Formats: sequence, C-alpha cells, structure tokens
Amino acid sequence: MSTESAPETVTIDGATAIATATADNPPEKPRRSGIIATLAVGGAFVLKFLKPLFIGLKTLKLAAVLKTGLTMVLSMWAYALAWGWAYGVAFVLLILVHEMGHVYALREFGVKAGAPVFIPFVGAYIAMKEQPKNVRIEAWTAIYGPLVGTGGAMLCWSAALYTGSSFMMAVAYTGFFLNLFNLIPVSPLDGGRVVAALSPKIWIFGFIGILIMFFRSYNPILFLILLPAGRNVYELWKNRKSAPSEYFEVDKKTRIQISLLYFVLLGFLAVAMSLTHVAR
Repeated sequence: MSTESAPETVTIDGATAIATATADNPPEKPRRSGIIATLAVGGAFVLKFLKPLFIGLKTLKLAAVLKTGLTMVLSMWAYALAWGWAYGVAFVLLILVHEMGHVYALREFGVKAGAPVFIPFVGAYIAMKEQPKNVRIEAWTAIYGPLVGTGGAMLCWSAALYTGSSFMMAVAYTGFFLNLFNLIPVSPLDGGRVVAALSPKIWIFGFIGILIMFFRSYNPILFLILLPAGRNVYELWKNRKSAPSEYFEVDKKTRIQISLLYFVLLGFLAVAMSLTHVAR
C-alpha cells in the first residue's frame, strides 16, 4: 500500500532558451550536446529499471485494465480535489509504476494475482490469488515495487534537471518518499515482506517507527497500517518459542542479496529525497 502527503504544487516555466552564436559569444551547442548525451545515458539506465513496468502492463487482460483504469481515474479525481489535477495525475501514475513492479515480479515467479486496484488517499493494492511458496519469493516480489517505483521517480528527476521544473522536482521527491515509506520494515508494507526473508523480528522496529509517526501526526492512514502490523507483531511474539516453519527458510546467498538490495535502496532513496526537496 502507498500513501503520501503532497508537497505544495509549484507553477513552472519549462521554456528553453536558444542562444545565437556570435563572435563575442561562443556557440553553446557543444555544451548542450554534452548535457543531452549525459541525459540520454541516464535515461537508458532508468529505462532498465522501468522494463518490468512495460512487461507488466502487457500481461494485464482487458477486464483487469478497465478495473485498474477506473480506480485510477477515481483516485486522480480525489487527489485533484485536494492538490490540483497536475499533482493528482502525477501521484497516481507514480503509484501505478510501483504496483506494476509487483505485477511483473508476481508473473515471473508464477504467483497468481489480480490487477492493481486504487483506493483514494490509501494507495493501491494487488490481491494475490495464492500465497507465494516461500518467504524468498515473497521478498523478491515485494522489493520489485519500490525498485521499479524508484526508476519512475528517477525519470521525473531527470526531467526536472533538464527542464528546470520545480513541479517535476516535487513529483520526483514524492516518488522517492512513496517508495521509501513502503520500505519501512513492518508487514503489511513492502519492507515488512522483504525483511521477513532476513528475520521477522525486524518487524518490531518497523512497528515502533510507525507508532511514533502516528502519535506525532495522528494520520489515519498510519492507524490503518498499525492494525495489521500490531497483529503480526503479536503473533510473532506469541510464537517466539516455536521453531520457524519451512516457509521462512532462506539460503545464505539469497539472504545476502536481499539484504544488500534492501539497504542500498533505502540509502539511495534517503539521499535522493534530500537532493530533490523543494523549499516551500
């Protein structure tokens, strides 16, 4: 699930000035070409992150596309009432990119699941028609959402740098925050499903973090997360003396891979947020 409090929308002028070469003013073309080449390389890198998005969209059937589309429009309308159409549309598209990362991963691991369904001011969810066979699959399918979502935010960041658009910079910031929030290590957030492959005990720290955030803001969305999170932590404590089930058995190589990807992604998103923050 995904949630965000929108930053203030900023009106931007994205016009590009074209310089004319004179004897006293050397031509700007070489520098401009260098910028375009750099952005092209960066764009190709970002598109690698977004490849699962296009594959995931391709796999959806017409009925699923209609259901996703209708709930997307409803969410855009709701967010537009609060923050304006530009931001509302951008925010929902960021959530879509995130969710399609999950769709792609679920398909790759053969887990049957429905199409993304959007809920205004809550985010979106994908109902799995069957449980993953083990926590390794659950962790990989969970982390693909923030991974692909980060690629989408990076694309917005690139557009902001190229055009000088404060609005696109704010959208990029939102995208980075959206994916960082989802990596908080508590179930039912993506982060909780990822760290379950490392140790479900990490959920306790995530639960405390969400609890502190709730008492500082009294955000009802955080309360909705606390309910299932608290239940999962309680079940973990109640069964603390029981031997772990086969579901939670993970080989050392997978544990290292998931750990590295999870913590590197956390660090990158935190840094990216600081670099894309737009002063109000």
